[in-house]
Amino acid sequence: MEERMGEAFAGTEQLTVMGRHLHAGDPAPDFRLDYLDLADQAVRTISLADSTGLVRLLSVVNSLERPVCQRVTRQWEALCAALPPNACIYTVSVDSPQMQARWQDSVGVLHQALSAQRSEQFGQDYGVWLKEWRLLQRAVFVIDRHDRIVYAEYIADQLREPDYAAALQALQQATQE
Repeated sequence: MEERMGEAFAGTEQLTVMGRHLHAGDPAPDFRLDYLDLADQAVRTISLADSTGLVRLLSVVNSLERPVCQRVTRQWEALCAALPPNACIYTVSVDSPQMQARWQDSVGVLHQALSAQRSEQFGQDYGVWLKEWRLLQRAVFVIDRHDRIVYAEYIADQLREPDYAAALQALQQATQE
């Protein structure tokens, strides 16, 4: 497993990132992540293949308990209204599906949150597993309808927000191809 030093930090704390750095043009690794089905309160699993045909934006955050991650998730929610019908946004964290659903309900966030709590596999496959924190590095990925990455932003400073405009531009372009 590749270990990347110096690619993530919070304040003066340097963090080790596990996994391969993905780039535009790479195939998006498949994943199996959990979510809480609000209809019956059951935890269900979703894979990348379940949304093939859509353009997906994955907003990867440390935890929905962290203020910057909350701000980022609220900002993506505000931008959801302008998305074309063939695009969607997922927020991915290691929080439990139940915690994610409670937080979303308390602040009115409707886009789907996905939990990587069961396994480090998503974090390693997408190159966002923070070894010291056992959380995900903040990142944004745009995946086209053919399951290829068209945009990848790894956020080194865990207190900084992503480049929303660049990610949205990549998403808009992918929906027109």
